[in-house]
Amino acid sequence: MSTSEFQKQPPAETFQRLVDAITDYALYMLDTEGRIVTWNAGAERFKGYASDEIIGEHFSRFFTQEDRDAGLPARALATAAREGRFEAEGWRVRKDGTRFWANAVLDPIRDDAGRLIGFAKITRDITERKDRERALRESERRFQLLVGSVDDYAIYMLDTQGHVATWNAGARRFKGYEAEEIIGEHFSRFFLPEDRRDGLPSRILKTAAEKKRFEMEGWRLRKDGTKFLAHVVVDAIHEDGDLVGFAKITRDITEKRRLEQATYDSALQLRMLVQGVRDYAIYMLDTRGRITTWNSGARAIKGYEEEEVLGQHFSLFYTEEDRVRGRPVTALETSLREGKFEAQAQRVRKDGSLFWAHVLIDPIYNELGEHVGFAKITRDISDRKLVEAELRQTQEALLQSQKLQALGELAGGIAHDFNNMMTVMRGSADFMLRQPDLPVDKRNRYLNVMLETAERATSLTSQLLAFARRQPLEPEVVDLSVRLDALGEMLQRTLGSLFELKLDLAPALWLVEVDPTGLEAALLNAVLNARDAMPGGGRITITTRNVTRAGEDGVTLLISDTGHGISPETLQRVFEPFFTTKPTGKGTGLGLSQIHGYALQSGGSASIESEVGHGTTVEVWLPRTARQRERALVPAGDTQVPAGLRVLVVEDSEHVRYFARQLLDDLGCKVIEASNGNEALELMKAHSVDLVFSDIVMPGMNGLELAKRIKETFEDVPVLLASGYSSKQFIPKNEREFPILRKPYKIETLAAGINQLAGTMPGRRLDWKASEPPSVNAQIRVP
Repeated sequence: MSTSEFQKQPPAETFQRLVDAITDYALYMLDTEGRIVTWNAGAERFKGYASDEIIGEHFSRFFTQEDRDAGLPARALATAAREGRFEAEGWRVRKDGTRFWANAVLDPIRDDAGRLIGFAKITRDITERKDRERALRESERRFQLLVGSVDDYAIYMLDTQGHVATWNAGARRFKGYEAEEIIGEHFSRFFLPEDRRDGLPSRILKTAAEKKRFEMEGWRLRKDGTKFLAHVVVDAIHEDGDLVGFAKITRDITEKRRLEQATYDSALQLRMLVQGVRDYAIYMLDTRGRITTWNSGARAIKGYEEEEVLGQHFSLFYTEEDRVRGRPVTALETSLREGKFEAQAQRVRKDGSLFWAHVLIDPIYNELGEHVGFAKITRDISDRKLVEAELRQTQEALLQSQKLQALGELAGGIAHDFNNMMTVMRGSADFMLRQPDLPVDKRNRYLNVMLETAERATSLTSQLLAFARRQPLEPEVVDLSVRLDALGEMLQRTLGSLFELKLDLAPALWLVEVDPTGLEAALLNAVLNARDAMPGGGRITITTRNVTRAGEDGVTLLISDTGHGISPETLQRVFEPFFTTKPTGKGTGLGLSQIHGYALQSGGSASIESEVGHGTTVEVWLPRTARQRERALVPAGDTQVPAGLRVLVVEDSEHVRYFARQLLDDLGCKVIEASNGNEALELMKAHSVDLVFSDIVMPGMNGLELAKRIKETFEDVPVLLASGYSSKQFIPKNEREFPILRKPYKIETLAAGINQLAGTMPGRRLDWKASEPPSVNAQIRVP
């Protein structure tokens, strides 16, 4: 339709077309009762109703149930009719039941006579606008809460003249004013009098207005007149390009400045302290090992001035050999990895001279945990090293003197005892040789005396070996309480009726791994020493306990007496070899020393406590073992071995070889002899042999080497070894290939060792009478 055609339309029709074209507003008419008589496109879009659905319906259906119950539709019509207009905002309801926030205007329609004929209703959906307004109000509310709750900062606003317009909790805390006391007052009242006279408040506002920001630190006043150091920021606030005021943020930094000053003073004092230390070189390195600080001690010890070493790598102080080995790099890496590096080594001064240094390097980290360098402390310990060397020389001289003294005491003790033993042995043997027709019972008495004397000599030799740490120990896993309980009766008989033996043995004792024979010898030595300390009788107490020392579990064995005790000067020497307070011929001085040596060989320790008049306590501490107990091996009482056994005896000592042959002859064996390993191998090529019985310690090829050669060349021939030393000195038990017999041995022990190997001899089997084969005693070990 052209413009001219549109203009020819009747006015009412033209107006209707305009109303129908509007979609952002619901425009419709109501009759005087509020029923809908017209409906436009905007109304259909907002409300959801088509015109044929809604015309004739009452407009109250667009109201919420709450508003209808409150009579709002009727009041709106009445107000519009009475006052000529009704306008409101509120929730309205669409056809689908959803709500929207509406701005509604209701105007009355009157005819030419002024009579009310209806109402014009205009509604607009302002939901989005209300949401934005609500969000803005919520944001403002939250902002006010935020600003109001901040108490570490004074945050407030000034107008363009500098009068306080707002006041938060931080401002109240810092300044001391309540909001009603300060709002409307000029902010210059917070300034010192001299700052007000100098016009500082005005300059602050002028600068902020021109440059949009002003920042400074200075003294300010609280309500009570006290001063505080403040950090101040003033920002200009503009609206539509016009200055409307200022935002002011103030923070009390008095404590912060005090701490900073204290830190500075402390750092200064520390620097003065470090610089004043001359006995230690204290300096810092960067992460690569370059020197960044240097103190007077470093200058005195190393000889370099500060300007000579700053920026240099600290390897400058190392010897050329240490630099080639990478010791400087290793030191820094160790410090980083383990948190510290510490060492004693030689270092080089500026003049090229060497000195002994104690060195400590610690890594340095900043507050973020980042590695920023190293702290290095060096001390010249050359004088200490010299004193230590002199002390070692003195100790060595003293030790040599003590050894000579010990040898002298040995001559008076051991030699005397051995002479007594040899007198008995020689006299008995000479008497039997001169009287070959002695009665059997008398001859047997002489032989028994000789055997007892030989046992005493063996025990003395065992003690001597203990002090040389060569005692032949063969450890077993034992429960000391069980073992000592079994020995109690024997010990009581040994002590006699004048002495009471008390056993205080802990149950559930931890297991230890010790040589039982050595243990019994050590215990017997301690008990006999205790007996000799109580000539008139007394009580001896043997105690066992579980004890943990320095984080290691172990068992203590205590032997206590009620004797006369030991003086302090004597107590210091009781563990020395050959030291004794007994008269000549009454002891060798090896008893307590044997206990000490046995404890050390067993991985433990021995100590003694005593007080004159209050008795003595000897303590042996032995480490706990994780191994389990094995079945105890005992020598067989039966000396039977496979008949006609062919045995090769290898022994470099002619007398021992003769003794071994006699024992084997008595066992019914056929024996051939060799004095060394090479001779034995040659004999085995020429003779058929069932078993080789060899000593371990021999010149040239030793017994272990011979056994391995036999195993390689004559793999079917078993080897039984013998030694007067501990088998542990040659090969650990769990790696042992061959059984080892301890010297001196008896015919029963030798028979048990042979029978232990009888099952490995080709064609040799024995019909044992017992329920199981006899075992070699604890001196024999078969892997």
